Amino acid sequence: MTIQVAVCGPRDCTGEDESNAREIGRLLAERGAVVICGGYTGVMAAVASGARSAGGTVVGILSRADREHAGPDLSIVIPTGVGEARNNIIVNSGDAVIVVGGSWGTLSELALAMRHGRVPVVQLGGWRLLDRAGHPVAGVRYVSSPREALAATGFWPDH
Repeated sequence: MTIQVAVCGPRDCTGEDESNAREIGRLLAERGAVVICGGYTGVMAAVASGARSAGGTVVGILSRADREHAGPDLSIVIPTGVGEARNNIIVNSGDAVIVVGGSWGTLSELALAMRHGRVPVVQLGGWRLLDRAGHPVAGVRYVSSPREALAATGFWPDH
């Protein structure tokens, strides 16, 4: 089966997050992975753009019940009509989850992925979750570049 990677991030993102997401999309497409995202603007649009630029497949899991405002670089659009509950669908669809940047919605996706506990969860930029002692929360794989993000999934350790 084709590897599917959920890429999560905010609608309103920084230029750095946008650049990182675009590069992650391109790198995933070059490796034949399917990108799963929320299908709208910001990090979602950037990862879709990067993947499509390299001939990849991008699935957008929309919060709305229609395709209105869906990103132009999506290959497949799934309008769910379930609002933010779609975050669970996104992270549950990935063989790995890469989080780029931070927002409340993105934090919910990271939390759901960690709660499921069945796939690698990688974070590039954005918020850092700390435990009571002030240490990074165990399990989240923090990285500093798109290439490190792919390597941290465990699917492409040498890239």
